[in-house]
Amino acid sequence: MLPDDGTFDDTDLRDDGTNDNNDDSETHNTLVPYPDPRAGQTTSRLSPDQSANVTYGAQLVDAENEENLYYPFASKIEWEVARWAKLRGSSSTAFTDLLSIDGVSERLGLSFKNANELNKLIDHELPTGRPKFKREQVVVAGEAFDVYYRDIIKCVKSLYGDPDFARYLTFAPERHYADDDETVRLFHDMHTGKWWWDTQKKLDAHHPGGTIVPIIISSDKTQVTMFRNKTAYPVYLTIGNIPKELRRKPSSGSHILLAYLPTTRLEHITNKASRRRAIANLYHACLRRVLAPLIPAGTEGISMRSGDGARRRCHLIFASFVGDYPEQLLTTGVKFGECPKCDVDAKDTGSNTTQFHLRKLSEVLDALAAFDDGNLAFVRACAAAGIKPVIHPFWEDLPFANIFRAITPDILHQLYQGLIKHLLAWLSAACGGAEIDARCRRLPPNHHIRLFTKGITCLSRVSGTEHAQICRFILGIIIDIRLPNNLNAGRLLRAVRGLLDFLYLAQYPCHSSETLHSLDEALDLFHQNKDIFIQLGIRNNFNLPKLHAARHYHLMITLFGTTDNYNTEYTERLHIDLAKDAYRATNHKDEFIQMTRWLERKEKILRHQKFVSWCLAGGHHFEPYHSRPPDMTFRREQVMTKHPTVKAVSFQKMVEDYGATHFREALARYIVHKRRGDHSVPLRDRELDLLAGDIHFPFNRLPVFHKIKWCSIDTGGVTKGHDTLDSVHAKPRQKLGSRLIHRRSDTAFIRLGEDSVINDLKGFSVGQVRVIFSLPPKSLQLLFPPTVNIPPHLAYIEWFTPFPSAPDRNNGLYKLSRLMRGGDRVSSIVPVGDIMRSIHLIPKFGDSAPREWTSETVLEDCNVFWVNSYIDRYNFSIFR
Repeated sequence: MLPDDGTFDDTDLRDDGTNDNNDDSETHNTLVPYPDPRAGQTTSRLSPDQSANVTYGAQLVDAENEENLYYPFASKIEWEVARWAKLRGSSSTAFTDLLSIDGVSERLGLSFKNANELNKLIDHELPTGRPKFKREQVVVAGEAFDVYYRDIIKCVKSLYGDPDFARYLTFAPERHYADDDETVRLFHDMHTGKWWWDTQKKLDAHHPGGTIVPIIISSDKTQVTMFRNKTAYPVYLTIGNIPKELRRKPSSGSHILLAYLPTTRLEHITNKASRRRAIANLYHACLRRVLAPLIPAGTEGISMRSGDGARRRCHLIFASFVGDYPEQLLTTGVKFGECPKCDVDAKDTGSNTTQFHLRKLSEVLDALAAFDDGNLAFVRACAAAGIKPVIHPFWEDLPFANIFRAITPDILHQLYQGLIKHLLAWLSAACGGAEIDARCRRLPPNHHIRLFTKGITCLSRVSGTEHAQICRFILGIIIDIRLPNNLNAGRLLRAVRGLLDFLYLAQYPCHSSETLHSLDEALDLFHQNKDIFIQLGIRNNFNLPKLHAARHYHLMITLFGTTDNYNTEYTERLHIDLAKDAYRATNHKDEFIQMTRWLERKEKILRHQKFVSWCLAGGHHFEPYHSRPPDMTFRREQVMTKHPTVKAVSFQKMVEDYGATHFREALARYIVHKRRGDHSVPLRDRELDLLAGDIHFPFNRLPVFHKIKWCSIDTGGVTKGHDTLDSVHAKPRQKLGSRLIHRRSDTAFIRLGEDSVINDLKGFSVGQVRVIFSLPPKSLQLLFPPTVNIPPHLAYIEWFTPFPSAPDRNNGLYKLSRLMRGGDRVSSIVPVGDIMRSIHLIPKFGDSAPREWTSETVLEDCNVFWVNSYIDRYNFSIFR
């Protein structure tokens, strides 16, 4: 989640690039390769003449014009029109209507006159990039059902051989350590987990020198219409060789739609138990048909060529399954209320101390083999093994596969839509919805904070994104709130903090043995204090499968890498591109045939687009990429607009409209300080004020800027664009007619010296940014010696007290207040370059939020604040 609040950008894929301006030098990491050098090695020499783009281009030959890069399209404009029509355009009918306008097709020089002619051109002239769908019938309980699917081997070859992924693919497991002594192990991408290493050892015992291709399958039924309850049941495929920073971007094309499963509800079966069993058998029968080719491909291996032309003997091994709780139960055959991974009893899922063991695959396989002994023996054997009587589940014969180990954590449904959803309901009952909503409406604005002007307790159908937004401030707004019966709120705060810490730690892009210990401690903190909800009469027990699932996160991260390797949020986004958009492109009759054809054409256009881009780039072959562990910093840069927002603002306006009460005095002190340079003896405050009083300004107006931005950097990696990751606003009050718009002066995390290190808060402080300005170039020579270098942008800051030595023991947040001297707020001028990022302060509301406070004025009304460490994962890592 957290899509816009400092998401870890694909710049983690890049070989170079500038770190955030407060990032220290890169930490040293130790890489231990797999001991057998034959693992992942090529079976034939790399040949650029056999690369994916060269092979694709050989199928496209324009006999009349060999220089036409866009063939089979006659020209660049024809290609651009076709690309727009299939990737960005409206319906086929609308496109045909557009081309039927007199003169449009002729003036553009198009060879096609309508959508049908374009479709024929794509169908017959463009090479097949990804395999075509086929329809087959699967018979279950005497009834036939249609399943639309692709050849999984060809799908894997398509992903593995994609030229855009060639330089990023990983072919062998590795162990990464944070130190030279190899004591602190790191886990991030799938190849750094223990599963790949252990599976490689098992494979080498039979077929040494193979390359493992981890197969990641996800399935999820989704509604494709707002009304009429029309559903689709897509199954998606990706491979673990592709780095997670690519796999987590749906636009990268690293997932492929493998199948559409039947969506029947089997309502003609009146017995509910029989119906559920029939649906489960249908699901497994379909997936068994789709995944059957993995059995020989996993055992014996197949020769596959990556996008750079290199061949390897690849073993396609089912590694992990991504799905929500109902899908996990359907896949494993486990009963509702139980854990799909382990043998813990349903009545013990709320415990953090009950011992458990992963379900034993051998016992389950023995039970499944009892199918040949008759129905009664089969049902009893399955019940004894702890699963439902599923006939030949799809994973039964897959080599090296263990379905109970393959079930992965699900951040979206287990945490955001599960535990956090429960937590918000509990807090509403404990603290009162009216008081919580009142506090929500009085939070100061921040780039990362969504202001819920109507509160949060009245929301319905809350999405995962909204739950993520609420998590950024929920702890801060319940501090000091009065509980029923005057119960001590300390345990409530510790329980909430434990759950939020677990949520944020679980989403780290790289884990070490130390952060995994912190993950366990956070979960323990929640469990140690959760009984407060029982004392409040809100819960009777905590037997929630999603709560128990949190106990498996540590193990799963060590096996398969961090949780961003297998997040159901990615497949939720794929539903839009590959199911809902596909359905909208049909006439809603026999829709799956039309949906698959629509998708095939779109994929052909996307493949041709890659080839055209490669040709225009001169057919360049990239050097292989060597991965490194991602860290919690962002590759970003501070950005100021080229021109000021307001060209000239008087000192008086700065005081009245911007709230910069002592701007003139602060600027004078800054000038005195810069004139003295690196003087060994610092001035006392009185001496500084005396010298500042002698400063005369050669101006009375200054250019002013209203915003500082931090944007992502593109240094030649996969991600394109210049996204805004953070911002700080300093806007004046102004009148719009009779309406007064309050000023906005954001708070920021500010460096106190160039030698400040990010993990030492003594070198940083919090300040409120009132004015962002620059000094006129002509005045610099009048105010400063020629040897003094003045930054191009400066800011007037009102300071808060330094960070205390430790955060609060219950809520884990730092408490700050306004820094005062002689009854006035302490202020100064700092270079904008010393402003590191925005920071969010949550007011200390007390027992009840003062109703006269508002979001726009609360920073002025309140004097004591809590530093919000949950606005994004980077701030969380700084302040925890």
